[in-house]
Amino acid sequence: MLPLEGVVVVALEQAVAAPFATRQLADLGARVIKVERPSGDFARAYDTTAKGMASHFVWLNRNKESVTLDLKDPADRAFMDRLLDNADVFVQNLAPEASTRLGLGKDRLTARYPRLIVGDISGYGSSGPYRDKKAYDLLVQCEAGLVSITGGPEEPAKAGISVADIAAGMYAYSGVLTALYERERTGRGGAFEVSLLDALSEWMGYPYYYATYGDAAPQRTGARHAAIAPYGPFTVGDGSQVFLAVQNDREWQTLCETVLDDVALVTDERFATNPARVEHQEDLTAVIERAFAVCTAEQIVQRLEAAGIANARMRTLSEFAQHPQLRERDRWREVASPVGPLHALLPPVTMDGREHRMTAIPALGEHTEMVRAEFGDGPR
Repeated sequence: MLPLEGVVVVALEQAVAAPFATRQLADLGARVIKVERPSGDFARAYDTTAKGMASHFVWLNRNKESVTLDLKDPADRAFMDRLLDNADVFVQNLAPEASTRLGLGKDRLTARYPRLIVGDISGYGSSGPYRDKKAYDLLVQCEAGLVSITGGPEEPAKAGISVADIAAGMYAYSGVLTALYERERTGRGGAFEVSLLDALSEWMGYPYYYATYGDAAPQRTGARHAAIAPYGPFTVGDGSQVFLAVQNDREWQTLCETVLDDVALVTDERFATNPARVEHQEDLTAVIERAFAVCTAEQIVQRLEAAGIANARMRTLSEFAQHPQLRERDRWREVASPVGPLHALLPPVTMDGREHRMTAIPALGEHTEMVRAEFGDGPR
């Protein structure tokens, strides 16, 4: 038995944030009924790269039942209430105020369903001057200051994945789990909200403190670190790059003595402390790459491993898909879909003696008739 078996989640969701939260609930055994407009979650049409399906949709929607409803139609709207009669959790991430106009606002729902947990996900929150502002991941990254510190010295860049959506989805997921735990003790549900801006702002803690109490904001340093050195990519003799990370002066001493073979660097005033190394990044890079110039990447990695210095090779996505650590730990599964089986990674939290649910990605409206028949006669 999985931890959330028996929990029914109704999700009026689209795009990334809410589907990411509810997929994790489904992975743990919850029944997730995904309510889509007749045209479907628009993330279904982002691309066709996963054998004809959208990569985002494949990632976010396994284990769910798809039900299509037109909530502006009185009969479908009444059936939505029937679903909520039978639900433990309701999650939505519609445009601001859209759920309230549909009669699905938290005040009405918590009054009508005292045991229901209502989770609202928005771009900027339910109050404040940005309440009605449209919010997409890149735009929230900009508003949270993330883009200003990401990229290289000449040009800012967004993160390569939807970090604002993912952050909000993670906090919504933990919010549901927290509310379920509280309901076990009190017998009552309740409401919570998560905004993309609030979620990503929490993740901006280090640069906020660095900029607020330091002399300046962290500089854009590409794959290097603005506050730790050496930390990032270094070119080796075969022209490839090895990434390494030194976290403290003890590791710096080890690097100098056993990898760079230059003990004098330990007391060089340019490199004796981490702040000094950050200040003299160009000199530091030159010193390290000069030592690496006579070796291949494989030789450098072996020396770093032997010295206990953290390191990595930058893998392409095709190399990631064949990662030996994931393969040896049997992390890949196949899930069914309307276009045939697709690969999927097991969720990161492993449970002794149990495995997460890894069932099909639904076709649009695939479960509509089944769910209508099941819930057509009243609450369970």
